[in-house]
Amino acid sequence: MYNKKKSVNIPSRVLQLANILWLSCAVYCFHLEEERHVRANDKDYNEKIPYADNHIKTCKYNVFTFLPINLFEQFQRAANAYFLVLLMLQLIPEISSLSWVTTTVPLVMVLVITAVKDATDDYVRLFLYCTSWVLIVKQWCRDWFIPCGLPVSPLTPLLQADILLLSSSEPYGLCYIETAELDGETNLKVRQALTVTSDLGADITKLADFNGEVICEPPNNKLDKFTGTLYWRDNKYPLDNEKMLLRGCVLRNTDWCFGMVVFAGLQTKLMQNCGRTKFKRTSIDKLMNTLVLWIFGFLVCMGVILAIGNTIWEQKVGRSFGVYLLWDEPIRNNNVVFSGFLTFWSYIIILNTMVPISLYVSVEVIRLGHSYFINWDRKMYYIQKNTPAEARTTTLNEELGQVEFIFSDKTGTLTQNIMVFNKCSINGKSYGTMDIWNKLYIRTACVDFSFNPLSDRKFKFHDSSLVEAIKMEEPSVQEFFRLLALCHTVMPEEKNEGELVYQAQSPDEGALVTAARNFGFVFRSRTPETVTLYEMGTAVNYQLLAILDFNNVRKRMSVIVRNPAGHIKLYCKGADTIIFDRLDPSNHVLMNTTSEHLYEFAGEGLRTLALAYKDLDENVLEEWMKKLLYASTVIENREEGLADLYEEIETGLMLLGATAVEDKLQEGVPETIACLTLASIKIWVLTGDKLETAMNIGYSCNMLRDDMNEVFIISGHSALEVQQQLRLGLRAHALEPELEKVFLETACLCKTVICCRVTPMQKAQVVELVKTNKMAVTLAIGDGANDVSMIKTAHIGVGISGQEGMQAVLASDYSFAQFRYLQRLLLVHGRWSYFRMCNFLFYFFYKNFAFTLVHFWFGFFCGFSAQTVYDQWFITLFNIVYTSLPVLAMGLFDQDVNEANSHRYPSLYRPGQLNLLFNKRQFFLCTLQGMGTSFLLFFIPYGAFCLVVRDDGSHISDQQAFAVIISTSLVIVVSVQIGLDTYYWTAVNHVFVWGSLAVYFAILFAMHSDGLFSMFPSHFPFIGTARNCLTQKSVWLVIMLTTVACVMPGLAVHAVTTRNRRKHHTKPMKREEIKIIEVVLLLLNFYETYDTGNIRCRKYSHPLTYSTSMRHTIQEVFTPLDLFHIYETYDTFRKYSHPLTYSTSCCVTA
Repeated sequence: MYNKKKSVNIPSRVLQLANILWLSCAVYCFHLEEERHVRANDKDYNEKIPYADNHIKTCKYNVFTFLPINLFEQFQRAANAYFLVLLMLQLIPEISSLSWVTTTVPLVMVLVITAVKDATDDYVRLFLYCTSWVLIVKQWCRDWFIPCGLPVSPLTPLLQADILLLSSSEPYGLCYIETAELDGETNLKVRQALTVTSDLGADITKLADFNGEVICEPPNNKLDKFTGTLYWRDNKYPLDNEKMLLRGCVLRNTDWCFGMVVFAGLQTKLMQNCGRTKFKRTSIDKLMNTLVLWIFGFLVCMGVILAIGNTIWEQKVGRSFGVYLLWDEPIRNNNVVFSGFLTFWSYIIILNTMVPISLYVSVEVIRLGHSYFINWDRKMYYIQKNTPAEARTTTLNEELGQVEFIFSDKTGTLTQNIMVFNKCSINGKSYGTMDIWNKLYIRTACVDFSFNPLSDRKFKFHDSSLVEAIKMEEPSVQEFFRLLALCHTVMPEEKNEGELVYQAQSPDEGALVTAARNFGFVFRSRTPETVTLYEMGTAVNYQLLAILDFNNVRKRMSVIVRNPAGHIKLYCKGADTIIFDRLDPSNHVLMNTTSEHLYEFAGEGLRTLALAYKDLDENVLEEWMKKLLYASTVIENREEGLADLYEEIETGLMLLGATAVEDKLQEGVPETIACLTLASIKIWVLTGDKLETAMNIGYSCNMLRDDMNEVFIISGHSALEVQQQLRLGLRAHALEPELEKVFLETACLCKTVICCRVTPMQKAQVVELVKTNKMAVTLAIGDGANDVSMIKTAHIGVGISGQEGMQAVLASDYSFAQFRYLQRLLLVHGRWSYFRMCNFLFYFFYKNFAFTLVHFWFGFFCGFSAQTVYDQWFITLFNIVYTSLPVLAMGLFDQDVNEANSHRYPSLYRPGQLNLLFNKRQFFLCTLQGMGTSFLLFFIPYGAFCLVVRDDGSHISDQQAFAVIISTSLVIVVSVQIGLDTYYWTAVNHVFVWGSLAVYFAILFAMHSDGLFSMFPSHFPFIGTARNCLTQKSVWLVIMLTTVACVMPGLAVHAVTTRNRRKHHTKPMKREEIKIIEVVLLLLNFYETYDTGNIRCRKYSHPLTYSTSMRHTIQEVFTPLDLFHIYETYDTFRKYSHPLTYSTSCCVTA
């Protein structure tokens, strides 16, 4: 029992009864549970099966298990396991010339950073759990104890289990809940108890005697579906989701309610949805994994080469070195190979830094930063609904810069999903403002609804003849609006006297019920058995016999009611094609007339529904209701059985007419689509609307244009017919398995594809088809539950928080409130993320190769003895201190162009689609550059100092001084290189680059100081080396020479490529002003020639064509917004004409 208000006095026996009814879920230990059995107030029955309690553990670790579990998880990653093996190898003295510290410190830092992140995430989960579940109550009930786990805070009555609603404080067993924890929706939803249990009320005696048994589906994660049956008093009653209160719901506007627990703990639907989601990997992730394997193979090759060199050197040269290097045991011929074997492992240890241990951690930090930039972007914040953009994942940011295909829903995504009843067709007569010119230029007065005191003042209609027909009591018109007032699932709420507010599950239903209300058929209230209407001011009660629910497969909804006169009628509304297939043959003429009206409505972009009814015989209905009761109480295949029964009775319908609802475009949709199209992104619209409606929206949002002169209408009734259409290149039909590839090839030749009449599953199939057969990144964007499958199928899913709830947002990777923000997400954040990640990876691999391969060259001069060039502390700190922060700054803040130019020049998006900035070829180039840099880093100082002495005559080329020169040159070279590679300098970049250099020299002089040597002589042997070496002028001259020699090749290549690009673009740029004049004159000439006011003339006109160079110039000179405004200014007839032919577009019907 849940109590919301402190003022309600509930006796203690109620609390005891609540514990009795709180029955834990049955857990079958030895087999998979096929169905759930729960019986109320029956201790003996429930003790036969072990029940789970309601305890839920949301945190992964505790104080004792954190270290072993976290380390186990981290060492399951290949990179961490690899370095752990290297650490073990370094503990073997025979093969290790490096201290174990060089591997231990970087590995420990990576492990610690990851562990801190995991611990923080786990603590946040625990904190949220502790703050949400305020109080845990354990009570003794009768003679046994049940751990309830109930939050009883009166301020937030949060349900903790999935319970069957039995009764409530509201009439008819109604219960109002908020489901924000489940689906993100803040609007109240209504749940209603069975009539037989709602009579129990708060009567303790009746509730204590309740012994109903629930048999239902096993635990699952379907939040919107529940199938079960209640057995009580020798009767059985069907249970569905409308009778359930799920864990996570919050009780609102309801004083108390009683329920029977069906699922508890980890088996609740909320917790079942907390499992791991499908992990999406970007193309760069996959490439990185491949490259790491390549690097490891390259490392092995280097080790083999150096091992072979050691074997040869020991056999031919090494013997003569016995005078200088005394061995404990002389090397014999059979031991030479063994020496090479040991050398191989020694060089594997030395060259291990080619495999970057900090790569994955750095990538995650950069991606996290990019995600925060999206979340903090105020230009993607929708102030009207206080909705910011949200990056719900941190792994796909750079993939946003590589999108080639966008799959978009229409309703609520391109449109506002705010429905307004605009027109209708009743008994063959069309109502509403039909002349588009009158609507545009002649202000038609709104209909006066003052005759109806319950009308909605916000409702507008512009055809008074419909009101006159209502007042004349025309039977067909009255029946039309009576259907609209009865056939729905809307719940009314009367806030003040006469002030009705409708809670509708979809905007369409709300608009239609509001229209019926204004025309005199006011839906006033409902109970489980009745619906009350006020028909022209008179209260009329209808007995509600059955509701035949809507779903995406049926595409229709019906109700069966008995009017006060005792007549039984079935009212049905749905998609026109579905309704027309179920009409009585006598409706043929009316159907043709209504079809013409529907075509006109759809041509104006209106959403249409057909309405029909049927008189039912009492005996026929009685037999059908018996079948319905049986079908609705079975557990298995309940939906299929109900669908067959619905089909049986929804036949022989009589057509009433059709409705047309207006759904306006969102702000900025045409400009956004125009800009994304210029970025070479193909946009496919997948909608369930009619072809004509979808095409009109296509014109309105600038996807279809009058200069298009070819179209493929995809429709057909057989595979053979469709195959012939595809071969002719004229028409097609999609999604048949044998025609998928042919359809895909045809559709990909088009600039615009609109798929009509598609189901949610077909949306996902279209996305999967392109995703599987095209090497392209796909993005799906939608706002409703019917878009979830499409969003999950695409590489990137984007959810719009609109009027249809939050299901799409919860399933998405990114979310925001308006479609126009997609342009900024892709062209700014996506392109920047891809650009930054590619530059980061190129530089990261480059500096690691330059750093590591110096050991390879040195091997040829040290007898392949695995002697290191650098000081071991430099090897330890190079990647984690000296060079880590500058590359992170570049990966987080760099910009090649600012955001204004990213919008102005959409063609800048193209390199990401072609994957030009970082691929296997770029990796090969950065490998070559790293090898070249390492070669110069070694041989320039070697050549400069091999025969040089100091001013005092001592030799300058000892190994320690040589190491300091190379390490200093390396740090300066990579710092200069990152400075040259950085396009956009911020204060952070300056601090990190100059600070890293300062830190290097500070640590260098500290480690070579006398003080550290005196304290730790074995760990800091380079006493005074830095001081002695870096005070020589010749050393700095060599360092400068090495730096210039290392960075000049890259600068030369960059200069040559830049010059070639400028040379390529010089010619068209010289004629820029001429081209602007030509474009404007051509546009003026075209519209003056063809825009004569005769729409028929426009249908057959052949638009002027432009040369390729002119098209490129238009894109370079004009922004998408400029082009759109020019186009809109002179094309005054475009939105309202219907050309017979279109070019490079494809309209698909499924």
